[in-house]
Amino acid sequence: MLQELRIKDFAIIEEADIDFQAGMTVLTGETGAGKSIIIDALGLLAGGRGSVDFIRKGAAKAVLQGQFVLPASAPVFQILDDLGIDHEDQTLILQRDLYQAGRNVCRINGVLVNLTSLRKVGEMLIDIHGQNEHQSLMRPETHLSLLDEYDHHLRDELRRYQDAYQQYRKLKTALDKREANEKEWAQRLDILQFQLNEIESAQLVPHEEEKLIEEKDQLDNYQTIHDALENSYQALMGENVDVIGQLGTTMDELEKISDLSSDLNGIYEKVSDAFYNLQDVSHEINNQLDSMEWDENRLDQIEQRLDLIHQLKRKYGDSVQQVIDYGQKIKQELAEMQDSAESSEEQEKAVKTAYDSAYKLAQTLSSHRHQAAHELEKAIHQQLSALYMDKAVFKVKFSGNQELTSTGLDNVEFYIQTNPGESMGPLAKIASGGELSRIMLALKTIFSQQQGVTSIIFDEVDTGVSGRVAQAIAEKISQISQNSQVLCISHLPQVAAIADHHYFISKKVIDGRTGTSVQKLTAQTRIREIARMLSGSEITELTLKHADELIQMADQIKNKKG
Repeated sequence: MLQELRIKDFAIIEEADIDFQAGMTVLTGETGAGKSIIIDALGLLAGGRGSVDFIRKGAAKAVLQGQFVLPASAPVFQILDDLGIDHEDQTLILQRDLYQAGRNVCRINGVLVNLTSLRKVGEMLIDIHGQNEHQSLMRPETHLSLLDEYDHHLRDELRRYQDAYQQYRKLKTALDKREANEKEWAQRLDILQFQLNEIESAQLVPHEEEKLIEEKDQLDNYQTIHDALENSYQALMGENVDVIGQLGTTMDELEKISDLSSDLNGIYEKVSDAFYNLQDVSHEINNQLDSMEWDENRLDQIEQRLDLIHQLKRKYGDSVQQVIDYGQKIKQELAEMQDSAESSEEQEKAVKTAYDSAYKLAQTLSSHRHQAAHELEKAIHQQLSALYMDKAVFKVKFSGNQELTSTGLDNVEFYIQTNPGESMGPLAKIASGGELSRIMLALKTIFSQQQGVTSIIFDEVDTGVSGRVAQAIAEKISQISQNSQVLCISHLPQVAAIADHHYFISKKVIDGRTGTSVQKLTAQTRIREIARMLSGSEITELTLKHADELIQMADQIKNKKG
C-alpha cells in the first residue's frame, strides 16, 4: 500500500507530507482546493506524462516522493530484479523531480531509472480511475487477461498452453531459419567447425602464455644470466677470491674463543650463519649453472607458440582463458546445430506434432474461457444490480484467431447494454457519466483482488449520482478497499461517511500566494465536514446530526460485512 506521499513545489502545493493507511481513505474539500492535484502527483509518480506547468511558480523544480509497503510476494519485485534494483526489505520508494528546463529525473529505491521503467513499476502499484479517462478496465487489450485472472483454473491452463506454444515456436523458428537460408546455415556450420578445430588443435592451457614469456625472457638473456652466475660463483669460491674459504677460516678462529664470553659466542654464531648461508647459495648458483643449457630450437618453439597464441587471441579473445571459453561456447552451439541438422522431413514432422499439441490445449483453454465468461457475466450482473443497474446486460464477446498466438485462439472484449431496447456495444464506447462510474465499480469489485494493484485511486467517479445510487457506490468502494488500499476524491457525503480515514483539502492565500494544505480529520471535525457536504456553507444542528447518523450507518454496514 501507499504509506507516505511527499509533495514539494507542485502546482499550488508548496509542501505536503501525507501519511496513508490501509483500507479506504477519502479526500474532500471545496472545489478548486487542490484535491485532484494530489491525484495528479500520484499519476506522475507512477510514470504519467509530466509538464513544466506542474512546477509551482517561482520554484526551480517540483519533487514527488512515494513510499510503498508491499507483501514479499508482490509481482513488482520481479520487475525490480529485472531492472537490477535492490529491495532488501518490503519497502519501495519512488521519486520524480520535474525541472523548469523540461528535464525529468526518476528514481526507484534511490537508483536512477528512465521514465519507461518508472511507468512499468508504477502501473503495478497505482491504478487511477477518473471520471473521463480510459483506465485499465476500459482498454480492450486487457480484457482477455482479466478473464484469465478471474478463474485460477484458466491461469493454470494458460501456463500449460504457453509452454506448449513456446516449444512449437522454437521448433518452427528453427525450421523457418533453416528453410529460409540453408546456405547461411551450412556456412555457419563450416565457420564454427573451423574455429573449433583451430582452438582445440592448439591445446591451450590456462596461464600458459605467462610461463612461456618467462621462459623466453630467460633464453633471450641466457648469456647475461650465465655470466652473472659464473662471476658470483667465482667471487664466492674462486681460485683468486675465495670468500667462503676465508669466512670458514674466520669461523674456525672465532670458535676457539666462543666459549669465553657471550659476546664472543654471539659473533661466532653470526659468522657461522653467514658461512653456511653463503655455502648454500654457492651450491644453488652452481646447480643453476649446471642446469643451464642454450637451446636455440627451444627458443624457436616458444616464439612459434607465442605467435600462435597471439593469433588466436586476436580472433577469439583478449586472453588464453577467453579463447578457451569461446571454444567451449561455439562447441555447444555447434552441437546444437548438428543436433538440429536432421532432415527437413523430420523437422517438419516435429513442428506439426508440437503445433497439434499446442492447438489442442488452445481449444481446451478456449472452451473453459467461454464457461468462465458465463460465470463472470453473472457476477458482473450481480454487482450492477447492487448499483441499481439491474436492467444492464454485460457480455464477454469472443472473436477467434486464425492462427495460434501467445494467448491462444481467443480475442475478448467486454460489451454492455445499459438499458433495455438500446444496442449492445463495446464497454469503452457505450457507457458514459454516472453509468460509467457504476460499471467501473462493478468491474473493479470483481477484479481488484486478482489484479494485485497496491493502491486504487478513484477521482470523482461518483459524479452525477445521488440518493440510493450514491449510497450503493459508497458501499461498493468500501467493499473494494477490503482487497486493496483505496484513495477516493468525492463530493458525496455517503462516500465520505463510509471511509476509514478522512483528509480535508483546503486552499489558503498567504502573503499573496495561493497554497493547499492537507488536514487529517478527527471524529468531530469529520462530522462537521460531512455536514458541510450535505448542506453547503451553512451548517446547522440538524445537518450535524444527519452527518453523525450517516457515519453511524456506515459503521453498521462495514461491521455487518466484516
